[in-house]
Amino acid sequence: MAVPLTILTDPRDPAPRRTLALPPATSILKGAHAASIEITATCGGRGRCTSCRVKFVAGTVPPPTIMDEIQLGDDQVREGYRLSCQCVPGEAVTVQIAPPLEERAFQILGAGPGVVGMGNVTLDSGIRKQVVKVGLPREEHHQTSDLEQFAAALGVTPADVGLAVLQGLPGALRDDPAGVTVTTFAAAGGGERVLAVERGDTASMKFGLAVDIGTTSVVSVLIELESGEQLASVSSLNPQAVFGGDLMSRIAFAQFNPDNLKKLHTRIVGLLNQHIAEICRQSGVLAKWIYKVVVVGNTCMHHLLLGIDPSHVGLAPYAPVMRHALVLPARELFLKVAPEARVCLLPLVAGFVGADAVAVALATRIYESAEVRIAVDIGTNGEVLLGSRDRLWACSAPAGPALEGAQIRHGMRAALGAIDRVTVDDDVHVHTIGEADALGLCGSGLIDLLAGLLDASVIDWTGLIQVEGRAALPPKLSERVVMRGEERQVIILRPGEAGARAEIVLTQDDVRQVQLAKGAIASGVLMLQHVAGVPDARVAELMLAGGFGNYVSIASALRIGLIPPLPAERIRYVGNAAALGAQLCLVSETERQRAERVAARIEHVSLAAHPDFERIFVDAMNFPQPT
Repeated sequence: MAVPLTILTDPRDPAPRRTLALPPATSILKGAHAASIEITATCGGRGRCTSCRVKFVAGTVPPPTIMDEIQLGDDQVREGYRLSCQCVPGEAVTVQIAPPLEERAFQILGAGPGVVGMGNVTLDSGIRKQVVKVGLPREEHHQTSDLEQFAAALGVTPADVGLAVLQGLPGALRDDPAGVTVTTFAAAGGGERVLAVERGDTASMKFGLAVDIGTTSVVSVLIELESGEQLASVSSLNPQAVFGGDLMSRIAFAQFNPDNLKKLHTRIVGLLNQHIAEICRQSGVLAKWIYKVVVVGNTCMHHLLLGIDPSHVGLAPYAPVMRHALVLPARELFLKVAPEARVCLLPLVAGFVGADAVAVALATRIYESAEVRIAVDIGTNGEVLLGSRDRLWACSAPAGPALEGAQIRHGMRAALGAIDRVTVDDDVHVHTIGEADALGLCGSGLIDLLAGLLDASVIDWTGLIQVEGRAALPPKLSERVVMRGEERQVIILRPGEAGARAEIVLTQDDVRQVQLAKGAIASGVLMLQHVAGVPDARVAELMLAGGFGNYVSIASALRIGLIPPLPAERIRYVGNAAALGAQLCLVSETERQRAERVAARIEHVSLAAHPDFERIFVDAMNFPQPT
């Protein structure tokens, strides 16, 4: 028998109170999602984070599950909080969705300086605009048509003209007898396709969009195709994250469920259309003048954008539905640019190494390097590339959402008020994004904190918080190391310190989550070095890419063993390399062809299938011991 469930949401919502009939044996989270009520579930509803917590305000509060006790702690459990993914009510109840941290002004790595000034880039986007005068049919006995006359004047076949162009063709040809502007796309190695016919002379209006769809964030850049100049860019969080912060959570949500797949697909398409509207507002460019779109992303993001079921990507042998490069009209994806604009998706490498890795290879030019270099795109779904012009290897190194603040007791994304830098001496000192009151701890601050606590001997090389040794610490620091019940904690801030409204702590489980995340990245690098037979001494350069990779302190990353122990001068930031690779393919069909050749060269290394991986991963989870 269905259970009446009332859910209270944000008072600012159009419907702040919703009552639904919860089917038997259904969790609050599943019931809410089925009713299109948004409850964030960063871990995908597996009881491994606190993002889906709700507070019972009417009815009997059910006993806490073991996951409630582990994730929420004694205080929140006593206050009536439960994880909605774990809670299956047996009688009528009313719950309030717990408000998330007030995360504003997100720090998302943008598109970077772009392709202008890179050198050795041929600007050949494939988009061509020309003014054409078409002789219209004039005699009744002349068996012809607008399309045939138009095709003959342009030197194309009628099959090269799509329906969206045909619909506007008669009006355009007759409104301006002086001629029309015709836009075509000639893909490298392919034929020419008519994208638009416009009244008058608009030949100088040629624009394109480069999009990097990440698991956590999405970046879109508008580029003038003739010059390669960036005109505007927009970045935002990926709205699919409400259904899971990492790839496996999103795949599990979509798995063999067409309705859930549609939700994920429409969310990303909707966001891209928001980006297009904002970019056009910023630049003054009309959306109908955007004729080419290049999209990069990991395999799961690629499939979800296309509405392809990613279920088998999450099941052994983790095979994608397709790997080849794809070009399709924008109207098929309902993107609000020119309807016949070409949307180009770069090729994929393997199940968890996608087009974003190919884009990183293009942007860093690792494929033409005389020396061995490593590119590490640190993120929720991280990837590692190693090689030179002789040979290239790649693997997936999924850090998960911990470095984005998820599954950390007081973690948060890099937003206004997040602790992004930490130093530890005789006490703990913090810096927050925007110099705002401290709200929580983001990934770069977390890495700094652990590095400082390691140097201060608060944490040992196994990651254990040394409560027993606190007497040997400086007094102020010693007071921050506590044992509460059976939980080891370090108090980062007390209420009032750095503007914090409540206590912010680092727990022993937080340390373990970071060890798992950094172990994934570090073991990915180590495995590729192992497979390729490349010791540290032979690595000419380590390049840190991606949003997190470009904000983390190199010194702190070295101290905790996130990256190999190379001299600091051989490590550099390379910005949002995936977005830059997308821009290269946008302005240059030569680069887009090269992307296909580079993708074919990359040898995928499956970490879990390698006999040495378990040993390397366990070693990589530990922190480096002082020499």
